[in-house]
Amino acid sequence: MKDLKEFQETIGYEFRDESLLRQALTHSSYANEHHMKKLSDNERLEFLGDAVLEIVSSEFLYLNYTDLNEGKLSRLRASIVCEPTLAYISKEINLGDYVLLSKGEDMTGGRTRKSILSDAFEATIGAIFLDGGIEPASAYIHRFVLNDIEHKQLFHDSKTRLQEVIQANYKEQLVYNLISESGPDHAKEFKVEAVVGNKVLGTGVGRTKKAAEQEAAYEGLMKLHKEESINII
Repeated sequence: MKDLKEFQETIGYEFRDESLLRQALTHSSYANEHHMKKLSDNERLEFLGDAVLEIVSSEFLYLNYTDLNEGKLSRLRASIVCEPTLAYISKEINLGDYVLLSKGEDMTGGRTRKSILSDAFEATIGAIFLDGGIEPASAYIHRFVLNDIEHKQLFHDSKTRLQEVIQANYKEQLVYNLISESGPDHAKEFKVEAVVGNKVLGTGVGRTKKAAEQEAAYEGLMKLHKEESINII
């Protein structure tokens, strides 16, 4: 496991009780493999972090999107706290490098698995909440989740939006190429590239081709926005 001090510097929060952070990053497979005592993994902290994330994001949306009704607020919240979004955020802060996994889970790509990353991210929120209270937990959520909401909500239907952007800005067709397919039938993993002409816009990984394409499309949108200043919203 990499140095937790480094991770704390990345997220901008120093734990008084570092064991909370260690637990937040302990996957059940690791706990089982090392015969740790019951409830030593991050699942209870994930439960708590999920609740903290919901109340903080709900308050933020309520105060900042005063023209949206309850249904639209719910859909917006769902799009920014969904598993793919949290996993994407986790990759940006290299959270996967610090997660404790069993050898088998690690060897089969657990460090990049969306479910593991999103769960660990929520568990980290729970750990910060227990260690320092609502203020640092809220600051963490605002810094990494509630920034750039307009772009994050694109995760819900990145493919449609990327198609529109490509049609408006390129002569070539947008295509999705399957790069690899691995894993047993019950846990397939697909890797896909979003390509226009001879340019790779983004790469995505998912349990289904559609999920992989959505991630590749989202990465493509971010790349076009950053490198070519194309309006993607």
